[in-house]
Amino acid sequence: MKSICQRKMKVAIITIATLSSGLFMGSCNKTKEDPTPVTVVDTTTANAAIRWGKMSLIIAERTPNNTPTYASRGFGYIGLTMYESIVAGNKGYVSMAGQLNGLTTLPQIDTTQKYNWVLSLNAGQAWIHKNIYEQTFDANKKTIDSLESKILTEYKTEKQDVIDRSVKYGQEVAKAIFEWSKTDGGYQGYNRNFTLDYVVPIGLGYWRTPSFSQSASVLPLHPYWGKNRTFVASNGTLAMPKPIEFNANTYSQYYAQFLEVYAKNKVLTQEEKEIALFWGDDPSRTFTPPGHSYSIARIAVKTAKPSLIKAAQTYAMVGMSIADAFTNCWKAKYTYNVERPSTFIRNFIDGSWLSFWPEPPFPAFYSGHAVQSGASATVLTKLYGNEFKYVDDSHEGRGQDPLTMIFYKKRSYNSFWEAAEESAYSRFLGGIHCRSDNDTGLAEGRKVGQNINNLKWTK
Repeated sequence: MKSICQRKMKVAIITIATLSSGLFMGSCNKTKEDPTPVTVVDTTTANAAIRWGKMSLIIAERTPNNTPTYASRGFGYIGLTMYESIVAGNKGYVSMAGQLNGLTTLPQIDTTQKYNWVLSLNAGQAWIHKNIYEQTFDANKKTIDSLESKILTEYKTEKQDVIDRSVKYGQEVAKAIFEWSKTDGGYQGYNRNFTLDYVVPIGLGYWRTPSFSQSASVLPLHPYWGKNRTFVASNGTLAMPKPIEFNANTYSQYYAQFLEVYAKNKVLTQEEKEIALFWGDDPSRTFTPPGHSYSIARIAVKTAKPSLIKAAQTYAMVGMSIADAFTNCWKAKYTYNVERPSTFIRNFIDGSWLSFWPEPPFPAFYSGHAVQSGASATVLTKLYGNEFKYVDDSHEGRGQDPLTMIFYKKRSYNSFWEAAEESAYSRFLGGIHCRSDNDTGLAEGRKVGQNINNLKWTK
């Protein structure tokens, strides 16, 4: 069926290129929601974007020294590269060059020539993955090369000059974005995950290194990450929220929030434990918490079956939103250095208490899970609507978690915000965040995501 469909498209290429609003290669059905590619007709299918979205998750999970902070940055640049490598071929969409923080220009196409946009995307994704994750294993780079070669082979009937031109353009876009990435403050951040020069303040209410830790290191993770450049300038100037002021009085709001965590952790149901595990996204065993949002973006694309350009826009918006969310979150974490529940509970409630989920090596306020989930939900809702039913199978195949001995299960949601709120709540169930950490994170994530939405994406 696929070859028949392709022959039909070749016969009608002039008419289709002028009149069609888009074709899905596998079905030859028209779609009305997205603009027509200007130079080639068989590249509106989102299949290539889905495959590269999966590759992003694989590389994030398998790369050594990858952290939630560094991964969030990677997803931002990888998603943006996907979009920019094909946006020039879609008349109704607008480049982010000139709109993002310090990104003034990007390579231009020759408007008199034909491009295959799947091959541009393919080449750009292969190049940016291998350079953003330059520290990844050679086996992972071979996996990247394998996907690139496979997609290239699928278009072997394309004219060689079109192939060469398309591949070169995708690589040029990736290289330009990568050069811009070097100036953001997070370049090669995997070399400085844990620094010895940061002095953790001492006193009541301040964060202490965890005794039940998620990480092999208990040194603070990326204490200077909040100084990084955000993708969107307006996200870098958002006012920083303030935490609840320390007060050990048993009648205080501060005391009450930790008492609630303590009480809840004593009566967790099986489903609540499963929720805590599902959203845990341990960086040592999974694609990291921001990777979970990027995975949801992939699920949204697979479920909605949009055009190639809208699929690429999805990854770009989600990637940049979670990257900016983490930058802002880390600024707050190391400005206030707020303690986690374990410190307060052991000092003032129960000296032998342990949280259900191990603590990450950084301060509590506010929740990284919550802010990046809120940012991602905000942009995905903009793209696909307030009601979007989907099954989150991000952890399919993982089996049983070795720490909790709980099995991973698929979870279903009626909207992106329903999932974001559950992601935030999972940190409360895990005993590593108070509600105020999560509520603040969701609110800040909404602001970050809205600023991504406010960029000019279409004409």
